[in-house]
Amino acid sequence: MTQNEDNSQGYHFNVMRRALDIIDGHGPTVPLDALAAEMNMSPAHFQRVFSRWVGVSPKRYQQYLTLGHAKALLQNRFTTLQTAHETGLSGGGRLHDLFLRWESMSPGDFARKGAGLTIFWGWFESPFGPALVMGTDKGLCGIGFSAETGEDHAWQDLISRWPRADYVEDPMMLRPWVLSAFGADGALEPTPLFMIGAPFQIKVWEALMQVPSGHVTTYSEIAEFIGHPKAVRAVGTAVGRNPISYLIPCHRALRKSGGLGGYHWGLPVKRTILAWESARREAES
Repeated sequence: MTQNEDNSQGYHFNVMRRALDIIDGHGPTVPLDALAAEMNMSPAHFQRVFSRWVGVSPKRYQQYLTLGHAKALLQNRFTTLQTAHETGLSGGGRLHDLFLRWESMSPGDFARKGAGLTIFWGWFESPFGPALVMGTDKGLCGIGFSAETGEDHAWQDLISRWPRADYVEDPMMLRPWVLSAFGADGALEPTPLFMIGAPFQIKVWEALMQVPSGHVTTYSEIAEFIGHPKAVRAVGTAVGRNPISYLIPCHRALRKSGGLGGYHWGLPVKRTILAWESARREAES
């Protein structure tokens, strides 16, 4: 990812994050001129930023940013995981085309809390703000977003999961996987994932991988899919402990009521990711 690409992605996210704050304060029908003015941008420039980021109009994107969008997703794009798994639906979206394999650490290795494991790390700009990315020689094992929580919190959060690992700063080693992970133009290398978690957590994360981009599911549906229908609360905890944000799409898990539920890196980031995926799905259809 070039420096210009990095700066562009971060800039676009910051614009969308500010737009979300304005829409929350004034409602989902802020005129283009007024929205652009509140962000000190010309309407033409603001329109170009939107088109470059998601390919839909600012007016349409505002609909995706509203709090009611989650309920609309449940009504129109709820994914029954068993059906998705049996029909291969999860392989149809762009996200799942970017990486073709994942593997998990053995329970014994997990219990050692990363002892003997070398984890490479680096900071990157993503479509959702600064991202702390971590990986082993087998694949990416951690992605955290700092736009809401701050960089120090993101760092402490991820390293606390594997406290005995050796951490080596090496963004160039991770760069090809990161390019593919965030859909950079010209990125061809698949992004392998290396899941480091307890067996129950990994079952939940693998279930999340069945949810196509632009769709959502519920915590209870995940519990049913993994064979523990009464473990909804435990599923919610496992979703929240997912270390590879965005690629293991915990943001696609909602409450049955249509509420967003929690999000480890801040609800504004979750809303922005859901809006971004919905808009891109519309633009590509």
